[in-house]
Formats: sequence, structure tokens, C-alpha cells
Amino acid sequence: MIDTERLILRKHTVEDTELVFQLGSDPAVLQSIGGPLPSREDAWHRLLRYAGHWRLLGFGMLAVFERDTNQCIGEVGLADFRRGLGGDFDGVPEAAWVFTGSSHGKGFALEAMTAALDWFDQQAVFSRSVCMIEARNTASIRLAEKLGFSCYGQGCYKHHEVNKYERMRPDRPPRSETS
Repeated sequence: MIDTERLILRKHTVEDTELVFQLGSDPAVLQSIGGPLPSREDAWHRLLRYAGHWRLLGFGMLAVFERDTNQCIGEVGLADFRRGLGGDFDGVPEAAWVFTGSSHGKGFALEAMTAALDWFDQQAVFSRSVCMIEARNTASIRLAEKLGFSCYGQGCYKHHEVNKYERMRPDRPPRSETS
């Protein structure tokens, strides 16, 4: 669906269930997103949620493959996860990214998210997107800032304190303090 110099980003298929499971089981992924080790049932439900986003909302998560190896190294995209973080967050497309530990430090996340946000900006009617990151996840904070996100508040998600970030679509003016 989206090609970059080193990556192929595409919608998930039914055949990707094992890839979703393996990605969710990667130690680096578990460390960054927390939670228990996922089951294959969890992976199946995640895959169905991804398909539902595309079907109902016209946007969602994409599987990321390294072009040279054809290996799935992560997932990126925008979704409406309805996390219960308040009206300034919920209902706004949420940027999300997750990558295998072996792909960290190679610029893949920046390359993939830049392509996903460029696509989204061209397709979507939304002027703003958000993301949430735990303060200890400095790599994701750096990535969010490179992508144009800035911290605007805090929240609690599943008993973890998170910082809330926002990004205005490049052709839209920044939000004023009173809006």
C-alpha cells in the first residue's frame, strides 16, 4: 500500500495472524507496551480490530516489512483505540508504532511513520492526531517529536501514567490555548 526506500507498509491479511503474535511476543515490544505475553487468540483479536478500523473508519494500522529481507519488523498507523483518556484525546486519530527489537536504532520507525502520516494527511479530514507515551519510553518520545508531536498533557492508561502528545496536520494552524 505504501512503499518507502527501505520498507513496504500494507494492510494486514488473515495470513498475518502469526506475524501479529510474534511481534506482540517480542521482548522489546513487551517492554515498551507492557502487559502480559499475548496469546494467539489475542493476536487474532488484534488483527480483527485492525481490519475493522480500515472497514469502518478508512484508516488503521499497517504491517511494516523490510524491503530487502521481506521480514515483518513492525506495525504503524493511526487508529481510534478509545482509551478513555478524555475528550481532548479520544475520538481523535491516534498514531501508534511498534517495532521488533532487532529493528531498533535503524531509522525504520521514523521512515515508516513519516510515510503513514503523509498518507493520512492526504486522505483524512482530521486536522489533528494524538499519541500517548510513557515518560520512561525516551526513544518513542524522540520519535514523536521528530514527527511533529508535542506534549500537551498527562493521563492514566491501565494504571500507567502517560504523556499525551498532539500533532496538527501541516496545512492546519496550531491549536490555540483557548481551544
